[in-house]
Amino acid sequence: MLELLLCSLLTIFPDYLYRRYRQGKRLGHEITLYSVWFELRFGIISCLMLTVALITMIFYYHPSTTSATLYYRTVPIVPEVAGRVAEVNIDVSASVKQGDVLFRLDSAKQKAALETAKRKIAEVDAAMLSAEADILKAEGQLQEAKGALQQAQDELNTKSELQKRNPGIVPQRDIEKLTVTVAGRQGSLDAATASKQSATTRLSALLPAEKSSAEAALAEAQVDLDKTFIRAGVDGRVEQFGLRPGDIVNPMVRSAGVLIPEGAGRRALSAGFGQIEAQVMKVGMVAEATCISKPWTIIPMVVTNVQDYIAAGQFRGGEQLIEAQNTVRPGTILVFMEPIYKGGLEGVTPGSSCIANAYTSNHELISSGKVGSFKSFALHVVDATGLVHAMLLRIQALLLPIKTLVLSGH
Repeated sequence: MLELLLCSLLTIFPDYLYRRYRQGKRLGHEITLYSVWFELRFGIISCLMLTVALITMIFYYHPSTTSATLYYRTVPIVPEVAGRVAEVNIDVSASVKQGDVLFRLDSAKQKAALETAKRKIAEVDAAMLSAEADILKAEGQLQEAKGALQQAQDELNTKSELQKRNPGIVPQRDIEKLTVTVAGRQGSLDAATASKQSATTRLSALLPAEKSSAEAALAEAQVDLDKTFIRAGVDGRVEQFGLRPGDIVNPMVRSAGVLIPEGAGRRALSAGFGQIEAQVMKVGMVAEATCISKPWTIIPMVVTNVQDYIAAGQFRGGEQLIEAQNTVRPGTILVFMEPIYKGGLEGVTPGSSCIANAYTSNHELISSGKVGSFKSFALHVVDATGLVHAMLLRIQALLLPIKTLVLSGH
């Protein structure tokens, strides 16, 4: 309607003035309701053609959409293990900080495993004390074996020397018995040495390895016990948290609730523009938006990203071929907008539906002097028509509460 009124001022209105004051025709006499078409046909046709051209230019170079939403991602509250809820620490709705315990699962099994791991470490510590005693015992046996061997060796050497000096004074049988005794005591010495080495190895290598394994098992048991305490991963707010003691939660089947991160839905506005706007939408374009949750407010924004893919064209491979005609809706170009001024989205409820406009600006191209006079004039016209769309957005913002509260029938 606004475009039609604007175009009529350039077409029908001058035509009427010409016929009224130049040709002397009077409204209600020569120009009547029945003769309007014949008398003003040139102005009407020109007005309609200009209106269609103006609307096309405005909506192409200054696109608008009602499919704009402050999307936000929630964090599911899911335990790493399945179990029965033993304790709930928050209400249905509450603000939480990172690390706060939301609820606790029954941990009898995990506590038993933790206690077993602690007992195993204590057992290894006791075994290490026992190994130290075994080393002392082996050292004593080693000294005893050395002394016995030395005694037998000395006695054998003495009798062997006597036998050399005075053959026959020492029976050959005694020398043979002493030789066997020395060999046996050498074996006892070797056994005592091996026993000490075994005890030392057990103390220095085997038992520390067993203790390390026991400590790892203790850490694993502690981790399993910590998993029964479900904590908030980020600062945010828990909403509609209906979990109660006795409920069973399962990470694969049933989550406990959702956590809305702090600041979610307050950074960027996601808007879907028609595919025909793909060549117009650029990063850096100035935009405006008005949201239902904050009526009568225009939020200055800027386009920060334009998605290169249209979601309607995606498919998941399977056993059936794609039938293109099944894609009924053509899909949109997803554009991300952020407020120009800090705190621009304050007061807008995350998830709110909005109306957004984006405006083409050719100021830099015109100022560069790289375009001719005619094209420069045309670009000036394109930029100037953005004012019409800005006025339309403000009219929409003004009528939005009336349309929502009165005309919707609620």
